[in-house]
Amino acid sequence: MLQALTIIQVFVSIGIVALVLLQRGRGADAGAGFGAGASGSVFGARGATTGLSRSTAALAAVFMLNSLALAWYGTRPAADTSRGLLGDTATEVTVPAAPAPAAPSVPTGIPATAPATAPAAPAAPSP
Repeated sequence: MLQALTIIQVFVSIGIVALVLLQRGRGADAGAGFGAGASGSVFGARGATTGLSRSTAALAAVFMLNSLALAWYGTRPAADTSRGLLGDTATEVTVPAAPAPAAPSVPTGIPATAPATAPAAPAAPSP
């Protein structure tokens, strides 16, 4: 979208410059009093100046609207997030299920249960 608006802006700018350069200047009417009156008669009394000035005004309006669109698009955040009623970002909260407790692991060299009989006590020395 930004590229399309930029391309439109360039073409409208070139069009405005071309139309302004095609128009007669305000000082051209002063030359009519000194014998250059025929210079404006090609397009008639008002002729092309009205059409060119209207086209320039139309391109100027397109230029301004396109400039506003480029400014708005350029200052917009990169990720368009939807906002809630209070201005907070609407996010869905998910709580993961707690894992079941794992049984304690027993080392492989040790039996899991104690022996059923206790070892015999050593014999007491006789006096």
